[in-house]
Amino acid sequence: MESYGCGKLANRVLDTDVPVMVKILELTKGAKDPIPLGKGAVYWQPPEQALEKVKQIAWEPSTSTYGSHEGLPELKDALTKKLRMENKLCNSSVMVTAGSNQGFLNLVLTLCDVTDSVVLFAPYFFNAQMSFQMTGITNILVGPSNPKTLQPDADWLERILSETKPTPKLVSIVNPGNPSGTCIPKPLLKRISDICKKASSWLVVDNAYEYFTYGGTKHSCVEGNHVINLFSFSKAYGMMGWRVGYIAYPSEAEDLRIQFLKVQDNVAICAPMISQHVALYCLEAGHEWVKNQVQTLVKNKELIMKALSPLGEDAVIGGEGAIYLWAKLPERFQNDNEVVSWLARKHGVVVLPGSACGGNGCIRITYGALKEEECAIAAKRLRNGLEELVTYGMAE
Repeated sequence: MESYGCGKLANRVLDTDVPVMVKILELTKGAKDPIPLGKGAVYWQPPEQALEKVKQIAWEPSTSTYGSHEGLPELKDALTKKLRMENKLCNSSVMVTAGSNQGFLNLVLTLCDVTDSVVLFAPYFFNAQMSFQMTGITNILVGPSNPKTLQPDADWLERILSETKPTPKLVSIVNPGNPSGTCIPKPLLKRISDICKKASSWLVVDNAYEYFTYGGTKHSCVEGNHVINLFSFSKAYGMMGWRVGYIAYPSEAEDLRIQFLKVQDNVAICAPMISQHVALYCLEAGHEWVKNQVQTLVKNKELIMKALSPLGEDAVIGGEGAIYLWAKLPERFQNDNEVVSWLARKHGVVVLPGSACGGNGCIRITYGALKEEECAIAAKRLRNGLEELVTYGMAE
């Protein structure tokens, strides 16, 4: 078989970062029985009643045919009602996608040209950066976050949208944050929206972890003719492998809908029909079901917080929402990839290097993918590893 060199491959893909989860597999080679604290997932499956109902749908002929590009009509209606009741988004239309990652890619393909500039805030969601890179966008402006809260720096955004010519086309934020777990307060979210509106830039808000908040923190959304919201069933309802998300876009933007349809037809045609039925049945279980599941993660979070204590009192930032904690490593260990590899080999625990999210010398720890008993074991390994790291360094 002929060997293909880089000259026969697309530069836009060659210039795209290797997925960090693939990198982690390489970094952790040789690790014995590693416990995952790096994968952004939850331990639960969809509600039992949803899985029972879908057994009947599997035999329906319509489940095996193409569906509407915009989504199963019953699911779209239910989501529109959910957006109005829960998110206070009363002027948004819905397009169902094969996960919110596909939704984000649809947006980039629809809204951005390769000559455009776009804005992310560090630490950013690595798949957002990859979507920009893969579509040929090279002018990615990475803004700072408040070092104490990891909330986006609105003053920087206002300045950069005013001074950069042409004006950046799109600003992307995640609320609650991935990888930080930081929640953006409603006043700050509104200010960011107002700044984008004034500059005529699109604001894309990823709300994948809308139900994952702790300690009385509230999640909120913002709406406008320049705002597009993304949502997901993956974490809330344990539907990671079913692949269902949705875009909520301004209802008055009929031309935007038409352009979305062009992209949808070429990327996925429709989200898997059987998965859309599962999503509909999940909505019948409701957000209270999700909140009960999220409450089971509180103990996990406490376990991981204690495990991170060897790094010092101010090392852990964020964590008011989502399923992540963001931790700064000691100054002498800025190569986070080396630390991740060492923790896996020596202590059997896998975390995510912060450099994958634009945060060198940091790590992202996930506490959602394990039940409490497993998380307790992982936390003990992590604490032992960090104690050794701080005291003796990366001894083999």
